Amino acid sequence: MPPTPPDEWPHFLREINALPDEQKRTIYATLIPDWLTERFGIDRLSMSFKGQPVLSLRAPSGSQALEMSLRHQKEARDPLMYINMADTFSGELLILLLVVNDPDSPRFEVDVDEREQITQLGTVSRNLGEERRAMEHGLAPGQVRAGLRAFRRSIPIFERFASRMGHGLFLIEPLSYHNAISFERCGFGYVQGQKDMDTIHADFQPGGKLHARLDGSTPFRSADHWRTVRGRSWAIHDGILGQPFTRFQMVKHIGHDAGINTFPGAAW
Repeated sequence: MPPTPPDEWPHFLREINALPDEQKRTIYATLIPDWLTERFGIDRLSMSFKGQPVLSLRAPSGSQALEMSLRHQKEARDPLMYINMADTFSGELLILLLVVNDPDSPRFEVDVDEREQITQLGTVSRNLGEERRAMEHGLAPGQVRAGLRAFRRSIPIFERFASRMGHGLFLIEPLSYHNAISFERCGFGYVQGQKDMDTIHADFQPGGKLHARLDGSTPFRSADHWRTVRGRSWAIHDGILGQPFTRFQMVKHIGHDAGINTFPGAAW
């Protein structure tokens, strides 16, 4: 069994980051699901695979942020699980990015463009050919591989983590439209952006301005993309809103489902 985390946890990530390395690592390792390490044969005590360390933790003393990557093999190109969290200025816990990749699924080079420059999830530049291949394979914007559909199963873990830090809620920022819908389905409400999500839904209905822009001018603007979460997300990623999908923030109150649904009857 791994070391037992301390009974008393600090209230802020910056306070956890000030702890001795072993204690800090023990606390943050509680964010990694048991089922994930078991599935890929990772030794949970040492966080190693076949004797090679596979956990990377960046949480230096003085920082108010955490970056943690778990790979299924030491030399794997992509993390099995990646977590980026931070303290907000108001003292809340914020998940900036959570990724769980299926390492056995095909990889699409959407993270680099044709000039081998990093795309920053398509926000700086885009690799249109790889994005089209990813879309046709069933992926959503920003995905280099299929996921393990682990987000819903991870919510109780994050709730326990936040609760042990003394928080009654935690925040998350959806980077794409499909992320926001996924978070709604997991009980998140909105701090900012619900009216915009309602407007997007209305504008994708037949007769709406976004529906009219699904003109087939690019592969990401097919006429039927308004019908699905993934289709809408690709169209939004392609710039159909006329502005980036930004300034959205969502909240999960521990043990509470906000009951928000801005895309009723949605198919993925």
